[in-house]
Amino acid sequence: MSRIGKRPIPIPNKVTVDIDGATVTVKGPKGTLQRTLPTAVAINKDGETLLVTRQDDSRTARERHGLCRTLVANMVEGVATGFQKRLDIQGVGYRAQAQGSKLVLNVGYSKPVEMEMPDGVSVAVENSTQVIVSGIDKEAVGNTAAKIREVRPPEPYKGKGIRYLGEVVRRKVGKAGGKGAKGGKGGKK
Repeated sequence: MSRIGKRPIPIPNKVTVDIDGATVTVKGPKGTLQRTLPTAVAINKDGETLLVTRQDDSRTARERHGLCRTLVANMVEGVATGFQKRLDIQGVGYRAQAQGSKLVLNVGYSKPVEMEMPDGVSVAVENSTQVIVSGIDKEAVGNTAAKIREVRPPEPYKGKGIRYLGEVVRRKVGKAGGKGAKGGKGGKK
């Protein structure tokens, strides 16, 4: 048995779960999510908990057991409390602005980068250097945050760029001084 897959999923008070064959619909105060699970696993509602079981011990059923349990648990958590990713922008003159469902990034390019947020994902900006991506779908929030970070990933020499809050970027030592490759004074004589 999968250690993750056999753990029951508690259902909070304000969340309702409907199971229709392989389709799971989760409704809560933040919204509604729906997902179709593979046929190798089954989901059962037992009072205030959900239990994901596998149909047999085939390789695909074992592979998907823990995955499906985690996906359903993320759906329940998303409609109950939501998910959030924070990004930090570092660099002189680097900043962000939220304009409705768009995010405008000024991160050292000749023109500002405009990004349209997908449905179900909202973006907010604090102090023009912190971007908060939030929504009920964990996958969509994570993908959107990764796309924002991809615009200007942190570089290892000065540390400028967009990084996740708390992300540690390994710094490299740059070239030392203006000496030549062999350590001489450089230049012709």
